[in-house]
Order: sequence, then C-alpha cells, then structure tokens
Amino acid sequence: MALFAMSATAGNPVKAVDRDNLDTSTAPGTNFYQYACGGWKLNNPLDPQYARFGTFDQLAENSRKQVKDIITTLGNNNPQGSIKQKVGDLYALGMDSVRLNSEGMAPLKNDIDRLKALTRGQFITAIADQHNGIASPFFNSAVMADLKDSNTNMLYLMQGGLGMGDRDYYLDKDANTVKVRNAYINYIQQIFQLIGYKKGNAQKAAQHVMAIETALAQVAMTREETRDYSKLYNVVSIDQLKADYPNINWNQYFNTLGLKNIDKVCVFQPKSLAKVNEMMKSLKEEDFKEYLIFKYADAASPYLSDAFADANFDMYSRAMSGKQVKMPRWKHSLDVPNTMLGEAVGQLYVEKYFPADSKKKMQQLVDNLKKSLGEHIATLSWMSPKTKVNALVKLNSFTVKIGYPDKWRDYSGLNIDPSKSYWENVLAARRFEAEHEYSQLGKPVDKERWYMTPQTVNAYYEPSSNEICFPAGILQAPYFDPNADDACNYGAIGVVIGHEMTHGFDDQGRNFDQNGNMVDWWTPEDASKFQELADKLGAQYSAEIVADDVHANGTFTMGENIADHGGLRVAYSAFKCTEQGKGNTLIDGFTPDQRFFLSYANVWAANITKEEMLRRTKVDPHSLGVNRVNVAIRNLEEFFKAFDIQPGMPMWRDPADRVIIW
Repeated sequence: MALFAMSATAGNPVKAVDRDNLDTSTAPGTNFYQYACGGWKLNNPLDPQYARFGTFDQLAENSRKQVKDIITTLGNNNPQGSIKQKVGDLYALGMDSVRLNSEGMAPLKNDIDRLKALTRGQFITAIADQHNGIASPFFNSAVMADLKDSNTNMLYLMQGGLGMGDRDYYLDKDANTVKVRNAYINYIQQIFQLIGYKKGNAQKAAQHVMAIETALAQVAMTREETRDYSKLYNVVSIDQLKADYPNINWNQYFNTLGLKNIDKVCVFQPKSLAKVNEMMKSLKEEDFKEYLIFKYADAASPYLSDAFADANFDMYSRAMSGKQVKMPRWKHSLDVPNTMLGEAVGQLYVEKYFPADSKKKMQQLVDNLKKSLGEHIATLSWMSPKTKVNALVKLNSFTVKIGYPDKWRDYSGLNIDPSKSYWENVLAARRFEAEHEYSQLGKPVDKERWYMTPQTVNAYYEPSSNEICFPAGILQAPYFDPNADDACNYGAIGVVIGHEMTHGFDDQGRNFDQNGNMVDWWTPEDASKFQELADKLGAQYSAEIVADDVHANGTFTMGENIADHGGLRVAYSAFKCTEQGKGNTLIDGFTPDQRFFLSYANVWAANITKEEMLRRTKVDPHSLGVNRVNVAIRNLEEFFKAFDIQPGMPMWRDPADRVIIW
C-alpha cells in the first residue's frame, strides 16, 4: 500500500498521509510509533525472506524492481565490452542455476589448491591477494583521505578478520549470541566439507578458524571506541611500521597490492595489528592455511552452487537475522551488477527514472534546510559566539550532491566473460573495484566522487569532503513526492536533509572543519557543554529495551541519534516558514504539524525479527525505527502540542529531561 499519493487531482490537495497506516486503537500519547505505524505493520506482515521490512525497504524494493526492468530488457546482442553487455551477462550468469549447480566447487578448486600449497614465506602475499577484493583475513586496508589533510589520500590499516563482523559475537555469553556463535562454527565446518574435507578434518579446521577469529576479537576495539577518531589516527612512517610489526613482510604486502612509494600509513587499531604480528610467527602453518582457505571459500559461497549459497544463507541470514527463506534468485543476481557496476547501472537508471524537476525541487529544500540550521546555530544558548562563527562557516561550505554524479565511472578496464564461471567474473569485478581504490594512493582526493550509486535508497554526509549527498533512489515517495504537501515532504525528506547536515556537527562530524580536516575548532567550554548534552541524549536511548533484557546502545548510536534529533528540529523550523506551515488548514482531518510528525514516523514503519533487532543493536550505528520515532520526538515541544500530549501520558517527557542540541 502506498504511503503517499504519487499524483494529485487538479485543484485538490494531495492526500499524502494514509489513514490505513494508523492504529487508532492506540492513542498518540501512549505510543506514537504504534499509533502512526501500527496499521502499516498489520497490513504488511513480515515476509519470511526478510529480517526487517519497512517503508524504507519498500522503497528499496521499488528501486530494485526498476533496476530489474532496466537489466532484463537490455537484450542479448550488445557489443562486447559495452556497459550493457557487462551488466546483462553478469546478471545472466547469476541466474543460470543449472550451470552453477553442475559446476559445484570447481570454480574454487585451483585457488584452493594454491592456498593448500602455501609456504610460510608466502602467507603475507596470500593475505594481500585476498585484501584485493576478496576478503579481509587478519586485518584490512583501504585508501581514504588523510583525516588531517583532506586533499591527500593515505593508506589505512584496520582491524579485520572477523567473519561475524563484530567482536561481541565472539565474546558475549547471552543465549542469542551463543546460538549464533555455534551456528557459525557449524557453518565453517560445512564450508570445509563442501570444498572436499572429510567431516573429522572439517571439524578440526573449523575449530582452528574459530580460535584465530576469537583471538582477533579479544584485542579488537569496541564499537564505541571506533567512534573516537583521536584514538584511530595513528600515523607512522614505513620504517616505523616495519619496526613495530616486524613479522609482517610489508614489502611483500605492498608489492602484491601494487602500492609504491609509500612513506607513511595510518594504523587505526595498533593493538589489533600487534596481535596479527604475533600470529605471523606463532600460528601453525596448517592453521594459517585453513583460515585463508575458509576466508576465500566464504567470500565465494554466495556465487556458487545451491549447497554453498544455502549454507551462507543459513548462517548470515537465518541464524544472525532471523530470515526464514531465501530471496528469489533474480534479486541476488540483480544485486551483483547493481553494486559491482553500480554507476554503470546508475547511468541507465537516472535516464529512465529521475526527472529533472525533482533535482530542482530538492535543491530548494536543501537551501531552506540550510538556512534553518544556520538560524538554529545562531540562536544556541550553550554555544559561544566564537564557535558559532566556525560552525556557520562549516555549514556554508557544504558541498551538495543531488541525484547523480556529473562525472561517471569508467568500466572499460573490466572484462565480463560469460565463458568463465560466475565466481570468476564476480571476482574480476571485485578486483577491478579494489584496484581502483588502491590506485587512488598518491593521487589528490577526487572531490567529485560519489560514495553511493544513484539508485541507492539512502543518503550520506562525508566529513573528509564536508559534503551531503542525496541519490536519486531516495528521492521518491514516501521520502520525497513533488506533488505532496509541504508538511509531508519536510517531515520525510526534509528530516533526511537535516539529518545529513547535522552529521557535520554530531559527535564525530564536529571534529572536522569546513575543509574536511580533523581540526579542533571548538572552545573547550563549548566542547564540554556539547558532550554533556550528547550524553544526556544517549542515556534516553540506552534506557530503551530492544528485546529480552538487552538495552539499546545510546553511545554506539550517538551520531545517528544526534542527526535524527537535529534533522527533526531543523526540518520543522524550515517547514514553519512555508505557507502551509504558517497556517493551520486541515487536510483529511490532520493539522499541518500533525502531518509533519506522522510523515516522519511513517518512513520508519517496519516489522522486524527479534534476531535482527539484536543483531542491529550489535552492528548498526542507527537506532531501531521505533526509537528513531518515540525517543527522538519526545524532545520537541511542538510534538506534544500537535497531539495534545499531557503530563502522565507514556509519551510525555518533562521539559527538564528534554535535550536540545541543535
């Protein structure tokens, strides 16, 4: 069911808030999220192929279907080497289940045999080879802008090697985590058996792999620690790197990745890399090889026979997220070119689905939100005039990217050959992307680069370039509808715009100046007051129960919570400057303010499994949808007035307990 009307009858207002989404048996003052979204949740029961499905995912599905329509109509006679040939053939390879099942593990055999034959002197080369687009055994590396010199690219070395993604999956002892951990050990064993190991040997290999990953988890930074850039920015010379971690042959590593003339690197987590350095000497050769073999086969498993793909699904989707059935093959097959040749698909996407007037209206909304945030900064009671000036300079220096890039990626160097296996072609695409990333070292930072594809349903703020970006994919209902009334657009996409702008001033973004450099532009007093407010906001979220006795993590989700908080306040102020916002005309029985808050809540309507709630609490820096609504809006006096929420009602929050940051 559409949440927003896609068009309007001439002369009639757009009915962009659907009453069917409401649960009128719940009062707004009792549980606003349930009141605003309960009807949607009832009318959209969770399909077993999803762990979470909401209006956000609904829009992503719409985008996916649009991309499918593009790819499935490309035809079979496209010139070799053309974008259409590469995209079409890569999709077709994924759809050929008969071929995939007949090939079994054959696409892996030669590479697995090479890994089995490794000597200790070749281990670093093998690690670097996997870092080149395959996996991140032991640690990881990436080329990004220097945090303190945003015009220059630098190589970063980061903790990695954890198949389950987060250290807590290896260390926590609650029932759900133990269940996931046991499933992971079984999965590792299953992968070894699928590549030819006998059951007993596969069991031993699985224990060896798990022991390595657990040791890495024990020294890994926590999620909260990784939010502190001052702890991550550890720049060392190459000579110092070699002295600190002598058991890692850095010349081999850099040469394998084609990296030359490196004079320094940034080691994000020195303690983790020190553990890797120790392992290079202490690990038995057989354990080392088994770990690399698993990492390779694990990365390939979604692109092989059903036996591999099913095992991968049972672990990462069923055990970790609570999904019950696999998505249709076309969705998995579509996601490969849609991500690995993302801008190639994006170019076709915007030609068909992104009207020029959407970009124009979006720019107007951005301008209005920018003005509103500036006014908020200027009137803050807790910030000094000196810091306000710096904040306004940063705000006015934002680069805004809307819809699609002005310059498209060149994929001419990528060869997609349907005579080769699906995995070989996926691997070629992954290596092409990784080599492109590594090739940026030694070059100036590309300020025109996009970090999301145009068809992506999302948005972002990038601190190193001080830019906000809104891809074409998210500029559709229910987030953005050119025909909807202002209350609904400002409550949905307006809050998204304000959210991304506020990221420039959240607990991480505030550490960067208008040029994207990590510079402390705050007075100590202002920084202290900001932290006090941020901690108070974080405590509001940490008080919420996620599932069982597990609380939300208000520290880990701090940046997104601050952005939601700021986005709501700034978007509401901007809305009140519109003609509709200045009046009080009812539309379908709702005041403009009510429509604003209902529109905001509706974009987070979702059904979600318990497993997925617990997983996201471990790995996702965003709060769950219910908290993005119920916790965030209870800091706005305007919300209480809009729905006549009084003291004593569950949704009420005393003025002394409310937080105003931006």
